[in-house]
Amino acid sequence: MIKPLIFIVGPTAIGKSALAIKLAEKMNGEIINADSMQVYLNLNILTARPSKKDQKLIPHHLYGYIDGSIRYNVATWCNDINNIIKKNNKKKIYSIIVGGTGMYVDKLLNGLVQIPSIPESIKEESEKLLLEIGINNFIDKVKNIDEKSLNKISKNDISRLRRIWEVHEYTHKTLTFWLDNKNKKFLSNQEYQLYLFTPDRKEIYNRVNQRFINMVDRGAIDEVKKLLTLNFDKSLPIMRAHGVPEISNYLSGKTTLEECIHKGQQATRNYVKRQLTWWRSSSLENLKCFDQFPSEIDANLLNFS
Repeated sequence: MIKPLIFIVGPTAIGKSALAIKLAEKMNGEIINADSMQVYLNLNILTARPSKKDQKLIPHHLYGYIDGSIRYNVATWCNDINNIIKKNNKKKIYSIIVGGTGMYVDKLLNGLVQIPSIPESIKEESEKLLLEIGINNFIDKVKNIDEKSLNKISKNDISRLRRIWEVHEYTHKTLTFWLDNKNKKFLSNQEYQLYLFTPDRKEIYNRVNQRFINMVDRGAIDEVKKLLTLNFDKSLPIMRAHGVPEISNYLSGKTTLEECIHKGQQATRNYVKRQLTWWRSSSLENLKCFDQFPSEIDANLLNFS
């Protein structure tokens, strides 16, 4: 009998990984990453990747296996995780999927629109155009291309604004057209259970603030210094990871260490707020919610039958 997938999800810094390890030990399971930044090899400390000790204790998958020069995406992750799930199903063991990137979980379960992969040259072109004409003129262009898609996003969401333009520029069809097409499904006849943890936001903020200080103490500045020597394009996802822009500015002398820490904490808190909004408004099925930290619940309350 195929084991149901177990998802441990919620905002960053709440202790999802610790619960996953306890469950994996108890249930004979393996842990799979569902965090869009923890996939990158070049960032360990700043992405709070599980320790080497934990990874030796329990098999972990999709952590630190992609070079930062690659623009990793949800479609690749869905294919990668699907392969691991199939192997675990054959071994009749649990796949425990842990992370806070809601879009990854949603697309794995509900399917992915089959938009052709956009070449780097088109992405570079959109970045160049945005810089040349400014955000307001760029928004006007996007509005003329695909007003329906534009109305679904924040006008401050640069990545999604560019995405609408890039899809049309490369495919000569709107993003709306592609979204209306049939989704590519990754899972079939696969049961799953989603455990969502959304503790008090102020307490998460306190943990975020302390964790960023701990990261700096553990060598996050040297980690970013090493990353910068690789001269990656600044538009790559790894260069926008929380802490990277802030520490980069500190290393270039634009800010003090105190300002760097403050801004890094703020960026992460803003991310937590967005995560909470996304998860609380999610329409995912089989979602069981806890308003506590994972460490505060009795794991026996989680029913995996």
